[in-house]
Amino acid sequence: MSTDPLLAIADELYALGVAEFTAARDARVKELKASDKELSARVKLLRKPSVAAWAVNLFVRREAEQVEQVIAVGAALREAQANLDGDELRALTRQRRQLTAAVSSRVRACAADERQRLSDSVVEQVEATLTAAMLDEGAAAAVRSGMLTASLAATGVEAVDVAAVVAAPGALGFTASVRQADDEPPAARPELHVVPDPEADQKRRKAAQEKLDAAEAGVAEAQEAYDTAAVEVGELEARSMQVQAQIDELRRQIAEHEATAEEVDDELSDAEDVRAEAEETLAAAIRDREAAAAALAKLD
Repeated sequence: MSTDPLLAIADELYALGVAEFTAARDARVKELKASDKELSARVKLLRKPSVAAWAVNLFVRREAEQVEQVIAVGAALREAQANLDGDELRALTRQRRQLTAAVSSRVRACAADERQRLSDSVVEQVEATLTAAMLDEGAAAAVRSGMLTASLAATGVEAVDVAAVVAAPGALGFTASVRQADDEPPAARPELHVVPDPEADQKRRKAAQEKLDAAEAGVAEAQEAYDTAAVEVGELEARSMQVQAQIDELRRQIAEHEATAEEVDDELSDAEDVRAEAEETLAAAIRDREAAAAALAKLD
């Protein structure tokens, strides 16, 4: 327990009724001014709780054991969450809501003992606060302190900002003092626990069967795709062999044409030599003809 005197004073003040809070706080501020001005100023900063926060604070003091059970159930749910499938998580979430609603009815009864009626909207805020205590460790500590000034809300994903809804920073880690209703025996406290889902095995078998069916469908689809691809591969292999045979035939024809071209080149070279000799012979004959013609012309 903290030795901060502010927390002891706050514990007393937040145990009072909503209508009594402000007057009692101001009276304590006035009383402390003479002896401890710093503490008096700190007490002055204590905010009046909302009706929902007051109701939760009252319940924490009146039925602390149930609050601890609620927090314990929340811890169990958080720990189990990582190992559960979707169906089981949905079932446990429904149980958590039922548990929160059941405890909220007890909060409403405690408030009625103090002649304070809780509206439906206030009860919704109470339920949201209890749900936050289940989902978030910081929210659980804030609820356990019995010094809430406003209701809480949690998503289960991001941490709850509890500093803004408790009377003082030191309240986190503080446990509210126990209080019983005047001249009234303690109310019977139902045991709260996480009830196993009776259909969990059936749901697991159903989920497993659905996965198997999906896997078999996947195999059938993959087999069909494989068969189609195999047929296409066979067709392309046959086409490849046909094209390769055509390439081989073209290569053979090219080799023949290249050999023929070499033979033609050789014959062309010989023909050019013959043509050159004939050209020389023709030129000599022309020269002889011109000489004979010139000699004849001189004789005329």
